[in-house]
Amino acid sequence: MMEKIFIHRILTLFPNAIARKLLLMLIFILIFWVIYLASKDHTKFLFSLENHITLNQGNIFKKSSHSEAPLCPAVSPKETELRIKDIMEKLDQQIPPRPFTHVNTTTSATHSTATILNPQDTYCRGDQLDILLEVRDHLGRRKQYGGDFLRARMSSPALMAGASGKVTDFNNGTYLVSFTLFWEGQVSLSLLLIHPSEGVSALWRARNQGCDKIIFIGLFANRTSNVFTECGLTLNTNAELCQYMDDRDHEAFYCVRPQHRPCESLTHVTTRTRNISCLSKEEWSLFHRSNIGVEMMKNFTPVEVVPCNKSENIKKNCQIGMKTPFPSGYTLKKMWITAFCKQIKFNETQNINDCLERKLIYLMGDSTLRQWIYYLQKAVKTLKYFDHHGAGIFKTHVLLDVERHILIQWKKHGHPFVTKKLFSVKDENYIPREIDRVAGDKNTVIVITLGQHFRPFPINIFIRRAINIQKAIERLFLRSPETKVILKTENTREIHQNAEMFSDFHGYIQNLIIRDIFVDLNVGIIDAWDMTIAYCTNNAHPPDYVIQNQIGMFLNYIC
Repeated sequence: MMEKIFIHRILTLFPNAIARKLLLMLIFILIFWVIYLASKDHTKFLFSLENHITLNQGNIFKKSSHSEAPLCPAVSPKETELRIKDIMEKLDQQIPPRPFTHVNTTTSATHSTATILNPQDTYCRGDQLDILLEVRDHLGRRKQYGGDFLRARMSSPALMAGASGKVTDFNNGTYLVSFTLFWEGQVSLSLLLIHPSEGVSALWRARNQGCDKIIFIGLFANRTSNVFTECGLTLNTNAELCQYMDDRDHEAFYCVRPQHRPCESLTHVTTRTRNISCLSKEEWSLFHRSNIGVEMMKNFTPVEVVPCNKSENIKKNCQIGMKTPFPSGYTLKKMWITAFCKQIKFNETQNINDCLERKLIYLMGDSTLRQWIYYLQKAVKTLKYFDHHGAGIFKTHVLLDVERHILIQWKKHGHPFVTKKLFSVKDENYIPREIDRVAGDKNTVIVITLGQHFRPFPINIFIRRAINIQKAIERLFLRSPETKVILKTENTREIHQNAEMFSDFHGYIQNLIIRDIFVDLNVGIIDAWDMTIAYCTNNAHPPDYVIQNQIGMFLNYIC
């Protein structure tokens, strides 16, 4: 009724019949246009909603110069950027600039003095032995600031025993070095000056300066020929680029687009080292072999440790979620013994099979986790290698035991991956995307390691990846709280290998970041950093007896 009155009033304003007809036509056209637009927007809304609900399980590296709308992230990109900035600021405060004009003003292992506090003729097993370290420069002058990268270790070679020591930096040129005397007998103490604080500062600046020390080379293939072009996490070029984007997690990889080839024809990638450095000539002098890993306690005689009949604390069985102290354990007769939980020994194949029965185990990371696959294949004869096809050692590796319903899979992490060998990117994914593809249940286990391949790149790349993995684990726990997740920290590596790119200082910082980001998650920690110091392997790929003990810790967490 109201509509009729409204139209009648409008028509009275136009007494001319022709004007009335034109007005009515305009009104009908306007109504039709509004209905059409509403219908179009409704369709777009439904299409957009469907796209957000459908989880893309595909390979994000197959996308080229366009990208899809991100799946509603649990944490906004802005919040992630703020977290990265906050972590970076904290690290910058811990590692301030330490410019120097001559090596004589840097920390000297020879001139520094270490003193045992409250020395005794003998010590009881379980005691803590403390040493005060006062650092001086090469001219014998007392230093007024800390920041030196030190490594403390105690050992008894006859017992094949070793453990890390804990170093506390008072930031005034003095340090407290603490050793827990885990075993009886003659115990030797060691404190290595890996890098002086001036070298640490130089490494930190050089790393984050972004000198592009690693070159990525992409192989674009077709039926007749292959074309290679430069690739990278960033590319400083005006050439047309192929962009391989993960919009949700803000991860990116680029290649110079080859002529007459689509971006999707990228099949393999390899890397080379560029002959450039962000370190000055004076700074490089700190990283000569003679200046790395210098002993600061040469004149110390071994200490005597006796039983003393001390009662040991009753420890709970090892389980996921336990906080790991440092040191987290020690090695004795080549066996790793934890300091914070009670271990079960898995020496027999039957014991390991019973533990692994009906388990789906996903190993995600670098070649230090691939070593687990190699070891398990040798140690557990019922696990058979499944040929996943593909070429080279970086393809997906799978072990199967059909009778016991066991699957163990290793898959390399996404860019950056540093190797001179070609590796396929067609089955490539970042770890957060791989975690998103796991349904999860009480028999599903994920093991993650990250770090060695990130050392040559600015630290913000590592921080972003760690945060994205943390968010993926949180999503996993929402859909499957029973799924077990274990983090293996980095191994220490060769002490003299290109310090600018691969120094253990970079790994140490990444270890701190991992522990900070994952502190509130219910995950297990395999402290490979601590273990490889205790074993004194100095090798990114430690020997089998170390791998055996890493896997032993893993089995304790899941069984």
